[in-house]
Parts: sequence; C-alpha cells; structure tokens
Amino acid sequence: MNVLRTAALLAGLVLAAACTDREPAGIDFKADAPPGSISVMTWNVYVGTDVDAIIEALADDDPTNDLPTLLAQLDTLFLTDWSARATAIADEIARRQPVAVGLQEISTFDLSAVGISMPLEFLPILEDALADRGLNYAVAGSVLNIFAEPVPGLSLTDYDVLLVDADRVTVLDVEARTFGLNLVDIIGPIGGIELRRGFVLARVDISGDEYTIVSTHPEPDLGEFDFSELRAAQAMEIVGEIGTATPAIVMGDLNDDPGTPMYQVFAGAGFVDTWAELRPGAVGFTCCHLSSLSNATVSFDERIDYVLVRGIGHPVAGLQGRIDILGNVPADRINGPAYPIWPSDHAGLWGEFLQAPVLGMN
Repeated sequence: MNVLRTAALLAGLVLAAACTDREPAGIDFKADAPPGSISVMTWNVYVGTDVDAIIEALADDDPTNDLPTLLAQLDTLFLTDWSARATAIADEIARRQPVAVGLQEISTFDLSAVGISMPLEFLPILEDALADRGLNYAVAGSVLNIFAEPVPGLSLTDYDVLLVDADRVTVLDVEARTFGLNLVDIIGPIGGIELRRGFVLARVDISGDEYTIVSTHPEPDLGEFDFSELRAAQAMEIVGEIGTATPAIVMGDLNDDPGTPMYQVFAGAGFVDTWAELRPGAVGFTCCHLSSLSNATVSFDERIDYVLVRGIGHPVAGLQGRIDILGNVPADRINGPAYPIWPSDHAGLWGEFLQAPVLGMN
C-alpha cells in the first residue's frame, strides 16, 4: 500500500472514530473530504400532509369522514410550508455537497378545487433553492409512486427522484420504473388513489470510476396491514436489476426495520448497512415527526431510512468513513407559517465513504 493509500485509510479511520450525532457546524465537508471518497445523501422530504389518513378515510365504510379528513389534511399541507422546508434541505445539500441525492415524496399538487390556480410543485422549488446556492444538481431520473385524485381538481402525484452533481458526475445510463408487483396490483385503487412504488437506478462515472446508485421507496404498511413480504419482493427486484455491479449504493426510505425480510434480501446480496457498520450500538432512528411537523422535541422510534453499499471498503479494514443524521435536533427547525417546523417528518442521512480503489481493491 503506497503513501497515498495509507493516508486515505488513516483518514477514514479517523472519520469513523470521530462520528457524532451531528458534525460540528464549522466543517467544510467538501474541503475536508479525503482523496478518493464518495458522499451521498438520502431524504424522504415528506409530502407535507398525512396521505395515509386520507387513504384510510376513503377506504372505510363511513362516507361522512371523507371530506373532513381531506380538508384537515389540506390545512396541514399549508402549515408544513414546502418552500421553507426546501430552503433547509438545500442548505444541508450545500453544506455536505454529496455527489448524489436520493429524494422521496417529491410531490406535485393540483389545488384548483380550493381556488388555487397554480400547482404546488416540489421539484422546481428545490431546484431553484439549490441554484440560488450556486449548486449544479441535475435530475438523473424520477419515478412516479402515487397518483391520487380523490375529487376533481384536488390531486397529488408523488415521485422518487435521484439528483446528481452535474459538475462531478457523468450519467451513463438510467432506469426508472415501477416495481413488477405493487399494492395497486393486489387491492386495486382506493378512492381515486393508486399506490405504485418503484426505483431509480443510475450508472454513473465519478472521477473515472463507475458506480451504480439506486434511490427507492418501497411500500409502507397501511394501518393494520403488514406488507413486509411485498417489500422483500420489491427489494429482490432491485437486487436483480443491479446484478453483480459493484460498487453499488442503494438508498432511500425503505419502510422496514433492520433484520426484516427486505433487509435480509439486501444483506444476502452483499450490501452493508452503513449506519450499523460505522455507528455500532447507536440507535439511529429516522422516523417520524408529527405530520404537522409541530413537535418541539424528537420522539423518533424507527430506523427505516438507509444507505446500503457494496464494493466500497477494504477487504481487511472494512467500510471506512462517516455517516450523519440530519433534521433531528431542535436547531434544525425553521420558521413555518404558524410555528417552527422540521425540514421533513423523516430525518435525512448523509454518508461519506472511502472508495474501494483507493483502499487497495484494484
């Protein structure tokens, strides 16, 4: 191992040992990145209202609760102010400067039924916020997850999106598709709501090295209904599409805990849970704030957001780097229309890892 590789390995060991629940505010993450490292971020940015509550109201046998639930959740959408939240998320992207960002619940609303003529579009608002910070992130791919139109003129479309830093990443190939098996295939539409999940897979070149990067958001449970086996099947589809490609990164809100069938599918395919590897013993919960984002303290009780990697690390030293949770301390709250709000109901994850070629896996 030459001097450069030795220095990089030592830097990784220091980074791993120095991880805290939040990196100090003064760190220049891009400048401090060791040679040959790769950094990525994933964040379920939150649709801004409790869609599950709407689905459950539409699916039950009581028609009298449909409209009150819709109106209540519309109020929540305005209180959770996406424009304000997008600036907070853009600030974190600007600070961390990952090469790729997996975003879930990037949404578009048609609100013409309530007198709002312009659609509320999450992606252009976030893109403008990134551009305002001098960043050049481009959409590598997106996939539709949810289409909901419970009444004419009131609709939601929900996408997974993969952004890449266009100054550092060359996109070689992209596949964005829905899973072969989805909840809508099992139970059909519910009150004008179609639940389809999928993934964005991009093969990219970063400094001459090819990576496969996936952003995804498998089907969550709904009320008392457990869809863990469906999530495992969706994970198998991702693993099958990646094939033997390495290095590979899968990130997103996977809607399942460590040790579940979905988790085991990825582990069986050689993917490493970066949080468990770099922060052993740390709880690492990422979900969830109140749907109104009004809670003053954090009461997360689930770890369902992940960055999983394969082919990144050293055959002896293992995975080296650092990983951090975002949006989980009171200082992360921002001013909302009526009260301080969190950037999302989920925490984000940012990770920086030493690349396998630098660590001697040529």
